[in-house]
Amino acid sequence: MTTTTSSLPVRWIDALLTALAPMIWGSTYIVTTQLLPPDRPFTAALIRVLPSGLLLLLYARRWPERRDWGRLVVLAALNIGAFQALLFVAAYRLPGGLAAVVGAIQPLLVMGLAWGVEQRRPLAATAWAALAGVVGMAVLLLSPGTVFEPVGILAALAGAASMATGTYLTRRWRLNMPVLALTGWQLLLGGLMLAPVAWLADAPLPALTMWQTLGYLYLSIAGALLAYALWFRGIARLAPVAVSSLGLLSPLTAVVLGWVLLGQAIKGFAFVGLATVFASILAVQWTASRT
Repeated sequence: MTTTTSSLPVRWIDALLTALAPMIWGSTYIVTTQLLPPDRPFTAALIRVLPSGLLLLLYARRWPERRDWGRLVVLAALNIGAFQALLFVAAYRLPGGLAAVVGAIQPLLVMGLAWGVEQRRPLAATAWAALAGVVGMAVLLLSPGTVFEPVGILAALAGAASMATGTYLTRRWRLNMPVLALTGWQLLLGGLMLAPVAWLADAPLPALTMWQTLGYLYLSIAGALLAYALWFRGIARLAPVAVSSLGLLSPLTAVVLGWVLLGQAIKGFAFVGLATVFASILAVQWTASRT
């Protein structure tokens, strides 16, 4: 009991550091719509991840073991390549934080994978807390004035599924690599996967303004290098469902930024949805830390 009690503050510090990643990702939507050149989702994803991966690998200087290459490629595809591409498709097509709101299903997907693959039944309290987060997001999603765009919604759902699977497998496989090296290799490999898609699908970049350049720098340094390092650190230290529930902070951040900076109103039941989501995040963290 003493060990469990003494470890609680450490786990909450780990949770707070991990929470910074989805909060940074939540700012992706406002940066994309307000600063970046229009209609170039794959280029934005490529610029976000590839330079950061190169920088991290130059610093870490660690090669994967031969037996880990296959798993590393799968993780890079799920956590970086597919997720980032789908994230920016949704960000360009959906207003405000709606793209992030759809991703609220991540904690339930992670619990479903653990249950289906490992026959590890989730705690009832954790499951109910995660479900409350989905309900809270649904309240936000169905608030008056919401504009639905089918391709954007499908991209957001597919992105949530990709990230949930990547989060689960990262924890399950536990590659024998330091966090920065693991992050760098995934960013590099994911960027290499995105490069041909950006070349074929997106128009060439125009001459960038200062603000557009700053937007790309922010997405790369904060949104990839810093955020993914914190995220994979959290995966190594926290339960998968605890990590994925922190992903709900991404839509919360997106909605709050839209409210504060763009004047996008939050009315009525939307406030109830925000409070429900925040309470569900705390509940999942608490139940996960106790076990």
